Order: sequence, then C-alpha cells, then structure tokens
Amino acid sequence: MNILIQGGRIIDPASGLDRVGDVAIAEGRIVGLGRAPDGFTPQRTLDARGCVTAPGLVDVAVRLREPGHEHEGMLASELAAAVAGGVTSLACLPDTDPVLDEPGLVDMLRFRARKLHGARVFPIGALTRGLAGQVLTEMVQLFEAGCVGFGQAEVPLADTQVLQRALQYAASFGYTVWLRPQDMYLGRGIAASGALATRMGLSGVPVAAETIALHTIFELVRSTRTRVHLCRISSAAGVDLVRRAKAEGLPVSCDVSIHSLHLTDVDIGYFDSRARLTPPLRQQADRAALRAGLADGTVDLLVSDHTPVGADEKALPFSEATPGATGLELLLSLTLKWADEAQVPLSQALGVVTHRSAELLGPSARAHQASPGRLELGCQADVCVFDPAAAWRVTPQALRSQGKHTLFEGYELPGRVHHTVVGGRLVFSADSGS
Repeated sequence: MNILIQGGRIIDPASGLDRVGDVAIAEGRIVGLGRAPDGFTPQRTLDARGCVTAPGLVDVAVRLREPGHEHEGMLASELAAAVAGGVTSLACLPDTDPVLDEPGLVDMLRFRARKLHGARVFPIGALTRGLAGQVLTEMVQLFEAGCVGFGQAEVPLADTQVLQRALQYAASFGYTVWLRPQDMYLGRGIAASGALATRMGLSGVPVAAETIALHTIFELVRSTRTRVHLCRISSAAGVDLVRRAKAEGLPVSCDVSIHSLHLTDVDIGYFDSRARLTPPLRQQADRAALRAGLADGTVDLLVSDHTPVGADEKALPFSEATPGATGLELLLSLTLKWADEAQVPLSQALGVVTHRSAELLGPSARAHQASPGRLELGCQADVCVFDPAAAWRVTPQALRSQGKHTLFEGYELPGRVHHTVVGGRLVFSADSGS
C-alpha cells in the first residue's frame, strides 16, 4: 500500500533531519522525505499536521511472556501494546518457559510474531542452557535462527569461569553479550538498601551488588574485548563506573529503565506491590545520576523493561509479589516527560529510544533484513506519528497489554500516538482504535 504521511514535523535523530514535510511510503519502504516523489499516488493519506513523524521506537528490554506464561501476556496482546505505544521493534528476553536456548524455540517465536503483523521481534538467546549458568548454548545456531545477542536475563551468572568462556566464545563471532550487573548473593534482597528499606523491614539490595558485578564484567571485557551491553543500570556508582569504562575505551554500552529514571524507593509507599521491581528503585541521588547520565550519553538507551504480571501474582504481600510492571505503552510518553524536565532537545530524546537502541541490535539485525530506528530513503518504513502536546491518562483500561500494573497509573502523560507503521503496513491508528 502507498501511504502518504502529510504535514508532520519529520524528526530523524540518526541523520539530524528536523523539518516539516511529507513522508511517502511504497512497497514497504520510504520513497520520499520532505515531499512525495513525482508520480507518487497514495492509497492512504495520514494527516500529521501538528504531530511529529519519527522513526518507530526500538525497545530492547521486553518480556513477551510467551512461551510459558501466556496467562500473564499473550504474544498478540503485547505486540498490540507495542504498536499502540509507537514501538515498532523490540528485543525480547530469554527467560521464557522453556528458555530460549534452542533454535527451534526461537524459530517458533519469530514465526508467530511475523504472522501477527505487529512490531518486529528480535529474540535475545540464552547465554547458558536453561539459564542455569553451567553449560554454554550453541550461540552460532541461535544466531542463525534469529537471535541478536545472548544473555542471562535476571539470572546472575555466579561462575566467573563460565562467564569468561562465554565472553571468549561470543567475541570470536562478534556477538554482543547482554548482562544485568548484579552479584548473585548480595542481590537477593527485596528493596534498595537504605533508610526506607530498614524502616519497612524489607531485606536490602546494596549498591555494591551492582558495582561488584560491574568490576567483574569490566575485568573480563579487558581481557576478551567482547562487546557487552549492561542492562538496567540503577545506581549513581554504577553510572560512574560505566563512564570510566567508556573513557578507557572498553566496548560497553548500558541502558536504564523508565522506572529507575522517574521513580525512587519512596514510591513504594505503603508496600505497593506495583513498586516491586528488579532492579529495585533506589534513592533520589541515584535517580538524578541516571537522568544526567542519559542526557550526557554515558547511559546509551532508555528501555521499558516491560514485564506483564498477572493480578494474582501482584495481589501478594510486597516481598512475595512477582517483580515487574507494564511499560511498552509508556516508553514514548516517559521519554518525552524526561526530555521536558531535563531540558533535553526532542531529537536527542528520541535518539535514546530509536537509532541508538537499534545500533545495539547492530549487524545482527541487518543480517536478518531489518534497519530499525531510522527515517531514510530506501529504509523499511517503520514510523511513529505522535502528538507531543496531547496528554493522556494512564489507566488499566487504556493499556492494551495484559499487564495492567504500573506506578504511573493515574498520571497525565504527554505524547499521544496517532499512527504506527511497520514495514509499510499501518498497524495502529488511534482514529480507528485498531
């Protein structure tokens, strides 16, 4: 279908493009930026006046809960939530049931995602079989099946010899390893260590749980030169260590979740299970460092850390509740909220959820015929049209995800998505409710 997105403010953070004009799409690709090419006849015209026409968002920390946890999030509902939030590409974590440690499971997931014609799905394969931290997976086979990297999700890898071998193996093929820096033993608590956790009688997770793991990872990266992505940095000390590692020239990148960027441990309130998150919410000084690090580029990406959790699992006492919160439909709005509060230019803010996220997928994504996060002639047409000035209220009824739990419930957030296009196909339109 030929689509003309008319009269929007076109922003492509990757190229620096920022101008008012039209975007023309034909045969799934962008054929006109600024104006349609001669002879172009649209079959569908989308009015983008007063809106921003941007690359579709790329979210690299999503749990789809399939296979294995279909009662918490079906693939169809979570991909519908993604496109309703302007997310056109996502990387899903390997901690499904069964774990994504076999090529057949990866093939099945990608096939089902393609059949739904929603957001693009890029699986992250398990680094070790069953995430048990003992035997390495067949990374080459998993990559050929469609994995863009390898990680342990939230399962710490305690055996540093296994981790070293995994990094050496990944480095020999140029694969990226995704690691959540948390010491296996210090990280067993419920809330961030501090006065609030002590007062509430909650077992604490000290900052050292993150920094000790970071020191270990950096030492191994120095010897292996493996590309490592650090998932969900949560502390000021962690940001400082990443900054030093980058200054040293280590091949590392990192992300922060929307929860850590906007919330603190105070938001636990009176044992609100919606605040039961991993990593735990930390103090204001940590949040300030994360926001500053994202603004200055030390923190590379912003992610939703989308984890749909069923009502029964959240209705338990705080320490027993399943960690996680919904986030796919909030990523754009909370990016805009941060940009406004931190006085970050809109193009820079969009960069941390578009092309910079896509760069993490890197050659792996390109090997599987995708080029997300950009608006360029000839690129696949993954586009998000949103009104940055229009506010919407976060309610369970407004969320398409099966996960309805979020501490942002009741917030008035900026950035209403009007249209989402994936591969030249209009997959979401607020006007039609589809």
